[in-house]
Amino acid sequence: MSHFTRARTVRAVRSVILAGGICALLPTALTTGTEPSGAPTVCPASASTSAPASRTIIGHASWYGAQFANRPTASGTLFDPEKLTAAHRKLPLGTKVVVTNLHNGRSVLVTINDRGPYWGNRVIDLSYRAARVLGMVNRGVARVRIDPL
Repeated sequence: MSHFTRARTVRAVRSVILAGGICALLPTALTTGTEPSGAPTVCPASASTSAPASRTIIGHASWYGAQFANRPTASGTLFDPEKLTAAHRKLPLGTKVVVTNLHNGRSVLVTINDRGPYWGNRVIDLSYRAARVLGMVNRGVARVRIDPL
């Protein structure tokens, strides 16, 4: 997918979410992962109607999983490794972002619900499920592009 096509897709997603659309209506290019059952991964249906000023971020992502399950996040919710969530140092809690693995082109929509990462030069920590959709579980770290909506 070319840079122009990706940028156009991100703009289309923003307009659907800002118009109060349902996230399940996102183009399949943003939900390219599949569950172990073979069913396509569907992003969360609750979409935020307020968006922060968008700025693309490129850097390294890591993931965290079961060892943090049921611990409170910065947003007050309990961490669930099977939800499409992420931790970021500065983006407002509740912000929806499209994270794209630059190695394989897979993308996923996640909600920022925690603070971090606090290790190395990483820009985002993804839940286990989000990392699985991006195809980065085995490697542990991946170079990603983050597009806030």
